Amino acid sequence: MKENFKENHPECREMILPVRDALDVISGKWKISILIAMSLGHKRFMEIQNAIPNITPRMLSKELKELEMNLLVERKVYDSFPPVIEYERTDHARTLEPLIEELRRWGEYHRLVVTGTNINHPVKELQD
Repeated sequence: MKENFKENHPECREMILPVRDALDVISGKWKISILIAMSLGHKRFMEIQNAIPNITPRMLSKELKELEMNLLVERKVYDSFPPVIEYERTDHARTLEPLIEELRRWGEYHRLVVTGTNINHPVKELQD
């Protein structure tokens, strides 16, 4: 007999749904890298592309459009000749900073656990 997940596991559903929503917005190979590059001051298309190894212009354009659609990036076109286009993280994107920092810390710790290679931090600090 198949049990009804929604009725029998509401606490699991309540936890999974917002996590899936968040991952839908930031998952993929490039989105977090783009947001990190932008947080370090890269605003123009070529600056962002040059800051992220191996991203193609087509992929960067696609990812920027998706980030803009999800209100994480704002595209600004300046009235000049030639036209200047800059991308900026929104206040909404800045709310991801603590999450990205924790992902960085966990990634360093995970690398250490799996490979034994310590990049920047001692194990004790990463476990705190």
